[in-house]
Amino acid sequence: MNRFSYQMYEMAHLALAPARAASDATRLFFKNPMNPWTHTHVGRNVAASAELFERVTRRYGKPIFGLNETQIEGSVHEVVEEVVWEKPFGRVIRFNRPSITTKAQPKLLIVAPMSGHYATLLRGTVEAFLPTHDVYITDWADSRMVPLTAGRFELDDYISYLMEICAQLKPLGSPVPLHTLGVCQPSVPLIAAVALLEAEGNPSAPDSMTLMGGPIDTRRSPTAVNTLAQERGTAWFRRNCVVSVPFPYPGVGREVYPGFLQLSGFMAMNLDRHVNAHLEMFNHLVEGDGDSAERHREFYDEYMAVMDLDAAYYLQTVEQVFVRHSLPKGEMQHRGKLIDLSAISRTALMTVEGEKDDISGVGQTFAAHDLCPNIPAHRKSHHLQLGVGHYGVFNGSRFRRDIVPRLLTFMQDAEKA
Repeated sequence: MNRFSYQMYEMAHLALAPARAASDATRLFFKNPMNPWTHTHVGRNVAASAELFERVTRRYGKPIFGLNETQIEGSVHEVVEEVVWEKPFGRVIRFNRPSITTKAQPKLLIVAPMSGHYATLLRGTVEAFLPTHDVYITDWADSRMVPLTAGRFELDDYISYLMEICAQLKPLGSPVPLHTLGVCQPSVPLIAAVALLEAEGNPSAPDSMTLMGGPIDTRRSPTAVNTLAQERGTAWFRRNCVVSVPFPYPGVGREVYPGFLQLSGFMAMNLDRHVNAHLEMFNHLVEGDGDSAERHREFYDEYMAVMDLDAAYYLQTVEQVFVRHSLPKGEMQHRGKLIDLSAISRTALMTVEGEKDDISGVGQTFAAHDLCPNIPAHRKSHHLQLGVGHYGVFNGSRFRRDIVPRLLTFMQDAEKA
């Protein structure tokens, strides 16, 4: 890839700024209730066109969780976000509920993917467990905002971060159970971190780990994503996906897989669906269907917000997980030490897959059961959710109705053993 592509993207974004401003002004003009054109078919078409243009050309900032309260046994309790652990490339947010006693509730660490989208993509996952658990989530940093003085972030660092976080949340002698839940990509570093903790006899090893739609063994039911990585190889991704962060970002000079390029890939995988969704939004705006248009805004405000990934981490993940299949082959290492999944015996394991998952095919996550032979059978569980794709594994109505109850039962059983 042209090393100036990031600069060209920034220039194009700046060049469109006047057009975005004019478009936004036009939208406000034709939405003004005092304007006689507002309630006409022409006025609604112009306002809808202006809004769509502004939305598809804007840069979406990091969303907020916005989880200010939760209901527990019919009572409303305040939720306060607290940062309880932090390093240059990530931090851990706790969703504290000051009005209730959390000592009696188990802790749940949700490991969000470092794969383009922000941790807020798991807002629904967090919300589902707030009534029953003391919830924490990893909030990874946008690499373009991390100065070069912080060094590189590699797959080894990801695993080390998770080991440190477990030690923070489950210190020696703590009677409070700790459960972990890895969504998609972090399934690999999470199971690796647990294996290393167990191999050391470290008491910080969690009581359970749940892996959801993760690429444990991408040789099983390979998807288009897996096949692309296998065919192209790591060198192709380095040539075509890695660029340097431009000035004036704090991470200027850092090699990254940029968010705008990731978003292009996300959109290209289901281009027809995204085009149709925007056409539907246009029609909703013209027809005055505000609720449907708002649901579109909420989804795409989240979906279009992306971050840069450190190139070292990205390329190592491609190489180790998708090209070499190092983990299922028993060849993956952490800082020169072999990761032995057979060392896991105390941490309970649950895997969750989606029938229609086009990112991690059916069987890829389940492979963890075969790789962890020393976990007793009664401490293992698997659930295949019918009728859902990748997103439906951790969010949506079927997640809340079918998957969450099974996860809660699994975690409760893991605490008893």
